[in-house]
Order: sequence, then structure tokens, then C-alpha cells
Amino acid sequence: MESPILAAKEALRNQVTLALSRLSASDRAQGSARACALMTRQPVWARSGSVLLYAPMPGELDVWPLVLRALAEGKRVALPRYLRESRAYVACWIRNPETDVRPGFYGIREPVPACPQAVLNSLDLVLVPGVAFDSHGRRLGRGKGFYDQLLAGVRGTTCGVAFDEQLVAEVPVESHDVVLNCILSPTRWVEPHAAPVVE
Repeated sequence: MESPILAAKEALRNQVTLALSRLSASDRAQGSARACALMTRQPVWARSGSVLLYAPMPGELDVWPLVLRALAEGKRVALPRYLRESRAYVACWIRNPETDVRPGFYGIREPVPACPQAVLNSLDLVLVPGVAFDSHGRRLGRGKGFYDQLLAGVRGTTCGVAFDEQLVAEVPVESHDVVLNCILSPTRWVEPHAAPVVE
């Protein structure tokens, strides 16, 4: 029998998925651009020398411009890469997206096998996709636990990335769910226990 928390998570996934389906391609593009611009104005971006970003799946907020900007600014940039043998993600350094990134196991762009693996506790900033987030830093993922496993080894700042439609009053969590340090959306920068920055 499904637990109440798992049922609540699935209901929230359905609710947010429906809200996101109402966004036009133009809404998504404009929202993504605003969120990327807001990220680069945060002090944590300026002081982070090594960052773990991600290649967005269809429908996710597009942070790929931040990959290019971080490399242009001289930051060390890592992306997640799926390892079939361990059924888990690792972070790997990239230098040139043209040669170092290819579609991976799930069709998501990820580092090629030749890219060296990053030590997770050396990362200053990690941007984290998800289905829904709340102002306490709680995150609802897709249910496979990949990011929770990855984030367990991170000591730097963890930042959820979402459209405003993905920000909810409360995300139901279990003991293994990792709480994030901050949340970025097209109009808000939220740090739990601090006043939110509203654009």
C-alpha cells in the first residue's frame, strides 16, 4: 500500500506538470533568460570558482547559457553523467561543450567518458533541477533519487532551479530527501530564513 507521503508527492507532481503544460515556448524562453540573469547577480555566483550545472531536459528551465557564461568567466564547470553500472550520476568536468558533451543514456546532454570526474565536496555551487520546490529549500524530484544521492556528497551551496509555477507552499519530504540552500526562479531568489529577493 502506498504511503501518504508518496501519494502526496505524486499528486504534487501531477499538479505542477499541469501548470507547466500551460506555459508557451515563449514563456519558457523568457523565464529561463530572466532566471539566468538573476543567478549571475547573486554573490554566490561571483565567488564560486567551481560549479555543477546541468543540461535541461525538454520543459525544464534552460540554464545552458550559464554553462557557457561560467566557462567564459574562467570557472571550472561540471555536468552530471550517468553511470549505467552503478545506476547513479557522477559530476564530470568539461572545458569545451562542443567536444566534451554528447547525448547520454537518457538522451540528456552529458560529459563524454574521457572527461575527468569531479570531487563533489570541491564544488562551490550546484544548480539542481526538480519538479517542485518550497521556500524552505525542500525539493520534489522525479522519484528516482538520483540527485539526492549526488547531493549527499556536496558541501558547497545547493540551489534549486524552477519556473515560478514550480514554487509551492510545501513539498512533502522523506528522511532521505536533501534540503537545498536556496531557490532560483525567473522572478525570485529565495534563501530559507532570509527575505526573498523579488524581481
